[in-house]
Amino acid sequence: MTDTRTEVAVVGAGAAGLAAALALAQAGVSTALVGRHAPVADGRTVALLDGSVRFLDALGAWGPLAPQAAPLAVLQIVDDTGSLFRPPPARFHATEIGLDAFGWNVESAGLVESLRARARETPNLALIEQDADICRAGEAEARLTLAGGGAVAARLVVAADGARSRLRVGSGIAVRDWSYPQAALTTILAHERPHRDVSTEFHTRQGPFTLVPLPGGHRSSLVWVTDTERAEALSALDEAGLAAAIEAQAKGMLGRMRIDGPRGRVPMRGLSVASPVAHRLALIGEAAHVFPPIGAQGLNLGMRDAAALRDAVCRAVADGRDPGSRAALAGFARDRRRDAALRTAAVNGLNRSLLSALAPVDALRGLGLVAMQAVGPLRRAVMREGVLPRFGVPELMRARR
Repeated sequence: MTDTRTEVAVVGAGAAGLAAALALAQAGVSTALVGRHAPVADGRTVALLDGSVRFLDALGAWGPLAPQAAPLAVLQIVDDTGSLFRPPPARFHATEIGLDAFGWNVESAGLVESLRARARETPNLALIEQDADICRAGEAEARLTLAGGGAVAARLVVAADGARSRLRVGSGIAVRDWSYPQAALTTILAHERPHRDVSTEFHTRQGPFTLVPLPGGHRSSLVWVTDTERAEALSALDEAGLAAAIEAQAKGMLGRMRIDGPRGRVPMRGLSVASPVAHRLALIGEAAHVFPPIGAQGLNLGMRDAAALRDAVCRAVADGRDPGSRAALAGFARDRRRDAALRTAAVNGLNRSLLSALAPVDALRGLGLVAMQAVGPLRRAVMREGVLPRFGVPELMRARR
């Protein structure tokens, strides 16, 4: 292998890395995407919020994916904690904030394949399908040594290599990580009654139990967060037994159910970084933050990372500045740190409030839900912030006029 020289090298060929590489290359920035295009586990789905869909559409990756996506037109929250302060079920309609849907639910494999297809046909984007071994940041550029031989030199390296990011570890960036006494059971379901584009989240004392629509009206994806012992027991059930358990937990709202896809069990953990940048390095996606699968925040935050990085690099290049310098990345670092901190606090706060049996915590959670239902401006503000932050929205995520 010979050396490759480029302006930006993105390490990691998952959804966030692919999106970042595509966005940069399409903006005219010489880019290399380093990473093996490994198979994506079947049966995993992701709820792409409105801003992420705008971003994918701008990249040309949404068109082929749209027929495989189901709109999330209504979000329904049901308190099933058994609390004395249990509020009535709450419904939030996307039309109230001027959207057809809060987002769209798609299978992860379809999302990654659509991005890969765009990457293969994008000029200015070199695909290097091997692992990065070592990254050494010099004064004027960083050098990636490849596991299969050869190297990539770039003025900026983007770490999109996941929660166990080797680039992050090698950079010395301080990390805070934690775990929860829970696991998330995931699968795809077929059900008797139509979901009518309603995503339903039951708040239980062990964590959220969420049913998210899939295309066709009679299929949904499941994310069932529960304590680790119960998750293990549920995983051991045969398909009929698991379907019956899910049907019971869903209070029969979608009628009879059957398992219609592979199962998964994901440990519940979190991770945050002191800064998403180091010398000639920017972190995006799970290299920068890890969330429990609650509230559809994880990948959507990673997509905002990718879109925001594209803006920062384009501004630097347009001004004749070094895109890998700390000065060029200062605004990106500040905005991404704030966005991640707010999402981390919200997801962590909700999850831990469900695990707590303290009456004041239950009362506050219940009052908050009642207030959002009763106070229109508050409800709309929370819905907008949940879909896309009001400030610092990346260019490719903004509504087109």
